[in-house]
Amino acid sequence: MAKLSAIEIYKNLPKTNCGECGFPTCMAFAMQLANKQASLDQCPHVTEEAKQALSAAAAPPMRKVAIGKDEGKVEIGGETVLFRHEEKFHRPTGIAIKVKDSLPDDELEDKVEQINRLGFERIGEIIRVNLIAIEHSGTSPEEYAKRVEEIAKRTNLPLILLSQDATTMKAALGRCADSRPLIYAATEDNWEEMASLAKEFSCPLAVEGGDLESLASLTEQINQTGVEELVLAPTSEDMLGYLEKLTLIRRLALEKTFRPLGYPVITFTDTDDEDPFQEVAQAANSILKYGSILVMEGMEPWRILPPLTVRQHIYIDPQVPNAVEAKLYEIGEPGPDSPVLFTTNFSLTYFTVAGEVEDCKVPAYISVMDTEGLGVLNAYADDRLSGETVVETVQKQGVMEKVNHGKLIIPGLVAVLRMKIQEEGGWEVIVGPEDAASIPRFLKQEWPKLKSAKQE
Repeated sequence: MAKLSAIEIYKNLPKTNCGECGFPTCMAFAMQLANKQASLDQCPHVTEEAKQALSAAAAPPMRKVAIGKDEGKVEIGGETVLFRHEEKFHRPTGIAIKVKDSLPDDELEDKVEQINRLGFERIGEIIRVNLIAIEHSGTSPEEYAKRVEEIAKRTNLPLILLSQDATTMKAALGRCADSRPLIYAATEDNWEEMASLAKEFSCPLAVEGGDLESLASLTEQINQTGVEELVLAPTSEDMLGYLEKLTLIRRLALEKTFRPLGYPVITFTDTDDEDPFQEVAQAANSILKYGSILVMEGMEPWRILPPLTVRQHIYIDPQVPNAVEAKLYEIGEPGPDSPVLFTTNFSLTYFTVAGEVEDCKVPAYISVMDTEGLGVLNAYADDRLSGETVVETVQKQGVMEKVNHGKLIIPGLVAVLRMKIQEEGGWEVIVGPEDAASIPRFLKQEWPKLKSAKQE
């Protein structure tokens, strides 16, 4: 069916302009449907006849796929834009760690436990690994199935079963199909058997192909068997070719609405322990260039944190300020002699400052000003951060009534505001460090001397 225009879609909508879909008018909703940036089920009043007429237009250009069940479920796909500034990316890349079924029992158990703990708190959010990929490395089908069952009992993370042998895959699915693992992978040689298993056990299926033509042909053949939850697994001999395929898949799916490639993509890092930094670079590239699932070899925290950080930034909505609530925060149990630091409500700024204060074990007040999510320098350049606004914020929060020293510490990046704040507020203004990493030394070494010193 050809792509429908907004007017053609609008003719099939109820035209009530009720706003329950999240858009002010039915025409606005129709325009979003035409651009694949909304789904028809957002309208509670659409008729069954309209659903049938608009089914092709309402279908997202990229299918959404769920791996796992319940709270640990990982949803991928369903993306609607090529670049995040057009709207945003909706479903963060699922990051998996690969384990081999040939590992000794105690080593395997220890590795799974480490993966379960691979999480970090960063700018107020817990970022963590999402899946475990279990590689079949030469054991018998029954041995592989037993290992899969053991791992499934030790983790709540969804599983990816890595084996192209249908007999081995069936044995493993017999032990864990209820948890809806991702089957990897259907190829030109085994797709009929793998599609049959995906249909029998109601599990999503990865489809592997060396070129996009064969990959599209495979997805069409598998679709005809009734299996619809697919994940694309393009292969390439080098990173450049890999990125080219990932980009082409995304463009064909979203810009051309090419349904045979309208699925999320699974990617793998291709390196060894001789160059772990190369794996980190590959992982970041895969996240930036449309990987819906990333399977990594290494699992050291220093190797996992960079890809998790990249993912966290890429999947933040660029059209919504990344801000914390502007208010007075207490770190530790501050008292009358505690320092008062001032900063803006950009999330990264606040959590970095708060983290350094917490680490140095010096109880403190942090006065956070509403700059609509701008950092210190950006807020100053935009005239949101000035002597007057700083004084207004500090007075409104009443922090100076909680301390007996009358001193306010401002970021070193805006030292130019010192005299203006001092004149307007009547406090002694101390210019603090320019970077958050220097805060612990400042609070431990400089603050004890400054808090008792008289104002010049």
